[in-house]
Amino acid sequence: MSARGVSLAPKSSAEIAALLTNAARMLMIPAVLGCLAGCGGGDGVEDRPQAAAPPVSKPVKAPPSDWREIISDADRDRLARWRQAWMAGLDKAAAAGQAKPIAAQGMLLKPDLSMPGPALPPGDYACRVIKMGAQTKGLPSYTAYPAFTCRVAADGAVLRFTKLDGSQRHVGTIYPDDGTRMIFLGSLMLGDETRPLRYGRDTERDMVGVVERVGQARWRIAFPYPRWESLIDVMELTPKG
Repeated sequence: MSARGVSLAPKSSAEIAALLTNAARMLMIPAVLGCLAGCGGGDGVEDRPQAAAPPVSKPVKAPPSDWREIISDADRDRLARWRQAWMAGLDKAAAAGQAKPIAAQGMLLKPDLSMPGPALPPGDYACRVIKMGAQTKGLPSYTAYPAFTCRVAADGAVLRFTKLDGSQRHVGTIYPDDGTRMIFLGSLMLGDETRPLRYGRDTERDMVGVVERVGQARWRIAFPYPRWESLIDVMELTPKG
């Protein structure tokens, strides 16, 4: 009996049953919540957000190190006729009265003389070009240019070559060939250009050359049948410093 005289006890069996049912529901709530938190499969790991698997990166294909896989058909032909270009250039230069300057170059301008060990050590070089054999009338058959600066950098099995200054700048890759020579494939930069063309993009700029050692610290690159001016260009390279 309450203070106001109202009984708080249940008046019927139905009311008692309802009270017991509500009490049972209240007792079940903590158990249900506990199951939701930790009964998802043993330790609950399966219910946690899973981190996304990292993407599988595709292996980067290494650039070819064999010049035979890269050379164009036109340059393959020029390379096959390198000695023909050299002899024709020498003949034209000698006929133009340049026999003494040619002889003064020693082994540099002798096509069949080279030494083992054609790979250039990485570093900067003094490089000068001699052009022989005019392609058209009116051009000189022998021109010796002053030395400029060239750079050689190692890149795995190949060498990267860059002529740093001058109006005609060779840029490309030197590939192994045999014990007495290597092969240059690249392009020619002109004037104030700042980026070289990729080899094979412009046949007028493509260059192919034979790299050989002709002294203790003296190398050459012979470029047969360049697109302009001469029949053959011979570049001499000696280490700077």
